[in-house]
Amino acid sequence: MQIDSFHWKKSQPLAEDYVAGSEAVRALYPHHFASAASWETRVKWLDEAAGRPQADREQLVQVLRTYNERIGNQDQAFASIAALHDAKTLAIVGGQQAGLFGGQLLVLYKAITLIQAAREWSSKLGRSVVPIFWIAGEDHDFDEVNHLFALTQAQQIEKIKIEHPTGQRTSVSRLPVSPEAWEEALTALDHTLMDTEFKESLLGKLRASVEQGATLSDAFARWMAMLFGEYGLVLIDSDEPALRKLEAGLFEQLIVRNEELAQALAASKEAVVAAGYGAQADIQENGANLFVFAHGQRLLLHREDGVYTDRKGTVRFTPEELREKALREPESLSNNVMTRPLMQDYLFPVLATVLGPGEIAYWSLTKEAFERFGLQMPIVLPRMEFTLIEGTIKKQMDKYDFSLNDVIERYEQKKQAWLAEQDTLQLPERFEQVKAIFRDSYQPLVESLGSINSGVKKLGDTNMAKILEQIDYLQHKASEAHQTQFDSAIRQLERVRLTIIPFAKPQERVYNGCAYLNRYGDGWLHALLDTPIPVDGVHRVFYL
Repeated sequence: MQIDSFHWKKSQPLAEDYVAGSEAVRALYPHHFASAASWETRVKWLDEAAGRPQADREQLVQVLRTYNERIGNQDQAFASIAALHDAKTLAIVGGQQAGLFGGQLLVLYKAITLIQAAREWSSKLGRSVVPIFWIAGEDHDFDEVNHLFALTQAQQIEKIKIEHPTGQRTSVSRLPVSPEAWEEALTALDHTLMDTEFKESLLGKLRASVEQGATLSDAFARWMAMLFGEYGLVLIDSDEPALRKLEAGLFEQLIVRNEELAQALAASKEAVVAAGYGAQADIQENGANLFVFAHGQRLLLHREDGVYTDRKGTVRFTPEELREKALREPESLSNNVMTRPLMQDYLFPVLATVLGPGEIAYWSLTKEAFERFGLQMPIVLPRMEFTLIEGTIKKQMDKYDFSLNDVIERYEQKKQAWLAEQDTLQLPERFEQVKAIFRDSYQPLVESLGSINSGVKKLGDTNMAKILEQIDYLQHKASEAHQTQFDSAIRQLERVRLTIIPFAKPQERVYNGCAYLNRYGDGWLHALLDTPIPVDGVHRVFYL
């Protein structure tokens, strides 16, 4: 197995600077993952902050056990859950939306990061640290998670999707997908995947994950449990009703002190802007930063004239009514991106949280809110990043002398330069030379024919034009034949480009993992899980 480090600039400057430990961002986060003192401080705070707001741990263990039983998680995951009975057990937590058949490759890498970090810090601290994957099933943007992209053998990026089952703007975990829709998606995936020794088993497992009227969130959880349960990964859906009941206490505080929450977020936003960065989330002065489920929809609330309402005025609650709802019907409330980090810290003993570049950027807006509510932002760990390069792709890159930087930064220029180097006959120049010599020799002769009569001169002009036209025709045919020699090379180079930067984006942000599991089985996934890899924010290239 070969894994190389590679500097791929992150999509968010703030995240890039955070990973690098830049002075400009230090005030925006209380800890840094590269600092041993930060880990010591965080552990001490979790052990000693007895008065901090937190959910009942024994009830949390029961909720986790029940949910993981329902999704069919493996024995090692239940051992992780059992370890949480011990007050000294800590957690590495990270989350993602529930993508179709596992979503993008980056989702797998986030799970790998959780497992790697939990293993590392369990060893370093001499105490249990468990990996917990928090599924953002409460999110309502169905179109963001209902599809996957796969590169076909015909070098087309194919989109496979499931249509919205109801059209209602409600959480993904509350939208059952019909058996017919699941079968259609599985059939489309089957047609996309090449026939291999792993295909039947892969499709069988995917089919098992979508049984019993599964929602996208259910299917995602079952699939992730199949892939990572043996490594002790615990899964939980953020929209799980039993989990919501544990969140009631913090929901109440977020409502009672809602204006204070908004002020804290605004203060952090000012700090981010003062540090020279743009705010990566929309902070509204009157935003409640909470959703409510009502009339079959997930509605974002804001404060208006002393009440909580949504943009269209569909619902209206007094502060006391919303507070009562939090205590009596917490399952009817939902966090947004600003309050979910607080709720995560309230529920779990979070030693560190695993975040992608965009998440690292918007978490900078929550530092003050954590502190105002008696919490503390955990250590932010950058998610592992990988580019998978298959053996055939590596051979083609070597054959045409393309580095990874060439593919990412200057693919078209490099390709055209390579094609130009192959033109050893210098056909354009030679044809132009022949035409110039012909004109220089023939034109004077044709001109002299005018002394005989104008008709002969006209015939000579026509004759010269036809001869030049025939030379142009031969040049065009020769150029076509020459170009055909390199059609195979161009197809190979396009395959390289589409593999590494589809849609001009990193591979991990576009492609689904099933194509790689189909071609290579799960050995490469286990290699990434079993090989100690530093969680350091460095992009890595994994040669399959």
